[in-house]
Amino acid sequence: MSKDNDDLKNVREIALALPDVKESTTKLGTGWKVRGRLMTCQAIHKSAEPNSLMVRVSTGERERLLKEQPNTFYLTDHYRPYDAILVRLSKVNQTTLRDVLNSAWRFVREGS
Repeated sequence: MSKDNDDLKNVREIALALPDVKESTTKLGTGWKVRGRLMTCQAIHKSAEPNSLMVRVSTGERERLLKEQPNTFYLTDHYRPYDAILVRLSKVNQTTLRDVLNSAWRFVREGS
């Protein structure tokens, strides 16, 4: 199994442990939704680095993460207009991944 698959497996385990989260798979990639609303997915736009995850977060949370962990979190012009941040799965540790997915779950559940 490749490292990318292992990274996605970790995302899957964390996401599906959260209440009301369901996995959604299309020909473009895999995502996870809270009550039908997108929480996180594989970053599929050509501007995203390989093995990246798009995670929905508030603008304030996004700015904090970009400032505190610029090697882990990033943004491209394509994603800038959205309530989202990109995560380099090869750089994120399990605790930080869990924290950002929990933040995304709360953000989406509360109605973003």
